[in-house]
Amino acid sequence: MVYFLVLAAGLWGLGRALNAPARARWLMILLLYVAVLAMLVVVPAGHPLQRAMGGTLSEWLVLGVLGLVVFGYRSVLGAVKRRAQPEAEAAAPGAFQGAELERYARHIVLREIGGPGQKRLKAAKVLVVGAGGLGSPAMLYLAAAGVGTIGVIDDDAVENANLQRQVIHADERLGMPKVFSAEIGMRAVNPYVTVRPYNRRLTDDIAADLVAEYDLVLDGSDNFDTRYLANRVCAVASVPLVAAALSQWEGQISLYDPARGSPCYQCIFPQAPAPGLAPSCAEAGVLGPLPGVVGAMMAVEAVKHLVGAGETLAGRMLIYDALYGETRVMALSRRADCPVCGEG
Repeated sequence: MVYFLVLAAGLWGLGRALNAPARARWLMILLLYVAVLAMLVVVPAGHPLQRAMGGTLSEWLVLGVLGLVVFGYRSVLGAVKRRAQPEAEAAAPGAFQGAELERYARHIVLREIGGPGQKRLKAAKVLVVGAGGLGSPAMLYLAAAGVGTIGVIDDDAVENANLQRQVIHADERLGMPKVFSAEIGMRAVNPYVTVRPYNRRLTDDIAADLVAEYDLVLDGSDNFDTRYLANRVCAVASVPLVAAALSQWEGQISLYDPARGSPCYQCIFPQAPAPGLAPSCAEAGVLGPLPGVVGAMMAVEAVKHLVGAGETLAGRMLIYDALYGETRVMALSRRADCPVCGEG
């Protein structure tokens, strides 16, 4: 059997040199074994080929049976391990898989986040209102950061004019509802996050129940009705709100959390501006990279709030002027007469 083992080793080495899969290499060895059996059946007893191979036909058949037993044992053992793995994961909800630890290694080595902070991110639930210019980068970075559950609500579909700045979408998804396009984008970045797409507008009849399911809300909507609604519902539910807005070359962002002493959105903007005073991006235009800058800031504020790192923008507003490369921060105060969080 020495010649057979030498030939088998040679076939295995050749297959490895050619980058053939292990299954193909085992198949070549099986064909060699079948050829030996055929030779033992065809050639007469005492033939030089039979002596060169060594062993009788019955001995070779026993060898084949033993090989099948070993192969079957390994196959069954592998199947049991594969079935046991999901059960082990289900038995430990919130536990990190091996690939996740490597994925979040740069977070874990940060003193302000570490392992406990990354666990809080995995357990967190964040709702993003609007899957447009601001929501796109915010969702990508939330997913990449390992936020466990990300909800996104929007009733629009992807249009060609969106692709200049809404980086979570792609040309091949034109016409697709934005929330489903965003889900594809987030899962492509991080398959370990749970995405909840809501293909509809945020309205009074669903807002309270929806916000109550989340720990934090990011508002990147493009109209004042939705902004005031998100602010009102978050204030009532004591859910912090990170809200941002854009105009041409400028963006602004703050964290509104009246339950913890900071003002709400309506404290700062008591009423919507008159028509024409705050034109939309479609009317006034917007620099393509600007939503990426401010949307990434929204994700930064979300991560800081969720892990308790540093100082958030609660009680402060950051204004970024991209045209002149300037950043300003102003203090914000609550209004006693605010209809949402004031004394009334």
